[in-house]
Amino acid sequence: MINTGKLAGRTLFITGASRGIGKAIALKAARDGANIVIAAKTADPHPKLPGTIFTAAKEIEGVGGQALPCIVDVRDEGSVVSAVENAVKQFGGIDVVVNNASAISLTGTQDTPMKRYDLMHQINTRGTYLVSKVCIPHLLKSPNPHILNISPPLNMSARWFKDHVAYTMAKYGMSMCVLGMAEEFRSDGIACNALWPRTAIITAAMEMLGGSEVDKQCRTPEIMADAAYAMLCKDSRSYTGNFAVDDDVLRAEGVTDFDKYAIDPTYPLLPDFFLDEFDASAVQKATSLGAKPKFVDGKIAQEAPKEGAAGGGQVAQVFAHIESFLSSELVDNTRAVYSFEVTGDEPGKWYLDLKNGGGSCGQGDPPTTKADATFVMRSDDFFKMFSGNLKPTAAFMTGKMKISGDMGKALKLEKLMGKLKSKL
Repeated sequence: MINTGKLAGRTLFITGASRGIGKAIALKAARDGANIVIAAKTADPHPKLPGTIFTAAKEIEGVGGQALPCIVDVRDEGSVVSAVENAVKQFGGIDVVVNNASAISLTGTQDTPMKRYDLMHQINTRGTYLVSKVCIPHLLKSPNPHILNISPPLNMSARWFKDHVAYTMAKYGMSMCVLGMAEEFRSDGIACNALWPRTAIITAAMEMLGGSEVDKQCRTPEIMADAAYAMLCKDSRSYTGNFAVDDDVLRAEGVTDFDKYAIDPTYPLLPDFFLDEFDASAVQKATSLGAKPKFVDGKIAQEAPKEGAAGGGQVAQVFAHIESFLSSELVDNTRAVYSFEVTGDEPGKWYLDLKNGGGSCGQGDPPTTKADATFVMRSDDFFKMFSGNLKPTAAFMTGKMKISGDMGKALKLEKLMGKLKSKL
């Protein structure tokens, strides 16, 4: 996505712009010669997350933009008002607002403390509303004003709520701001749109949350920056009320090479939340196009239980097959212990140790060490996953599998699926 200069001299107020997607959007606009208000909390270096408003300002100025670093807590009205006033004083106005600041906790109702609930709603929903509200009087004076929220399409499917209802509500609050404000300010010419990534985006926060090697299944923040740039360059009176996905935006602009945004194009991409195309229905579609499933009526095709397998059930079959190809090489390449809590017709606990010795598996808890990652799923979905008819990422994104522990090591399970698939 080539810079066109359309944002030259324009002022962008970007929350959470000290790192990640926010900073990537800031740098993209700065290459046009835009003015960037870096509205974020990080003034001093974070012990785990790199970047401050001052280091971001230096990078922005290094690529041709003007920067105003502002210490802003979007939960605090006074903090936001002060930053907006300073921005107008410094640059003469505000043309674009990017509501990027967000908090996340992928926890169920019983596991979400009210302090965490309040944090997500105060930053995501209230912060977006507040920043937009304070900036709108200045946007009304801009020749091409835009509000862009980094939030998902509104999808009322229950599966996007049931595992993390507090987070979904808070994130959808940002999207509802788009829905309402796009119509409220349509006649005033203020565009209000949402942008969401098709896949996981690698950021410092994602690396911290996801664990080791999660980056290989992610795209870089630059795909979001390029998509945001394309949207912010559009005519605000004709382009508003859209819930856009990054690669759709770029494809419409003529971009065809998306491998350049991938950390490692050889790895399968980890899909982001709230997008239905990663539903298990994709498996059914693949089957209708000629893909041959390895299970029939919920049973592994043409395969008898291995002699001695506990209970002779199909879960036991899977672990019997896993046991047959355990090796020191597999252990060296994985270095993880997995625990499986299986529900449904064949309930029970199983483990897979790919960290110690030549590897081992069986019923119960791991005998020698604590699991790095724990999976909870129904037995029928368990078969489908291990027989290649349900990808682990699809199972997770559709709520058919819950994961706790080291997400990076959990993602290594997908490679194991490929090894086992040919044996089932």
